[in-house]
Amino acid sequence: MNIRSLTRGDGVVIGAAVLLLIASFLAIYSIDGAPDSYEIPNAWQSGPLLLGVVLAGIIGAALIVVSHGLPQPPKVAGLDIGPFGVAFTVFAAWSALGNLFDPLGGTDNVGNASDSGVSAGIGLILIFIATLILAGGAIATPLVPALKVALLPAPKPAAPQPYGGQPQGGYGYPGAGAQQPGQPYGAQPQAGQPFGGQPSQPQQAPAPQVQQPAGDFSPFWFAVPVPRPLYAEDGSPTPIAELAPGTWYLAVEQRGPSLVAQTQDGRRGVLQDTSGIQRG
Repeated sequence: MNIRSLTRGDGVVIGAAVLLLIASFLAIYSIDGAPDSYEIPNAWQSGPLLLGVVLAGIIGAALIVVSHGLPQPPKVAGLDIGPFGVAFTVFAAWSALGNLFDPLGGTDNVGNASDSGVSAGIGLILIFIATLILAGGAIATPLVPALKVALLPAPKPAAPQPYGGQPQGGYGYPGAGAQQPGQPYGAQPQAGQPFGGQPSQPQQAPAPQVQQPAGDFSPFWFAVPVPRPLYAEDGSPTPIAELAPGTWYLAVEQRGPSLVAQTQDGRRGVLQDTSGIQRG
């Protein structure tokens, strides 16, 4: 799971789920004039509130976060789990509203509810607020641009590298074991210069093994602000991969407003949406 593919909207959902969990341990109602020996229950002691609000909201938040954090989220009945998560959060908020108006759930645990001064407790109020934020964040994230921004920005390269050099130190860059600059691919390292010979000039760093397109385009490293699909070069509408924020990819060719990108495992495809990309 790549946490760098999560958005600010996912951060709102996670925060609301944490608040919901904390509120579930607080009193769900208060009673005026109740004796000190009377123990007011929390959400974990109320089956309908626990199942219909607390667990429904937490499960919905988990489904939303997992659907955004995995490159290929699992599906249920052919549908992504993200919409199921949104439905769970809306159901939890609706159920919390009903419990807010009827804290006792229609039961008469303390005599006549209207005569005993029963009102919603701090726990139930916070539960309703948490589920409201949870459902609002789940629904608004695909619609509000500010919530679609990456939760953790992609790190910048340590230093600009000349064309053809391997960037160092950035998340997603090829690590140790990559071919060293100054050696052609497959060549053996030179043991040294002959006695009396002139030292050879340092060789230029080899260019990446990509097809150089016509024109003055030079390959460059880039990162995407939000997860974006990578389509096949033959124009197939089915994505072959998903570019995730926090990983650097190599742009090897430009086709109009689109870029031909190469992933770390060597796959190539067309990135159609290049808005807001960060160049390395």
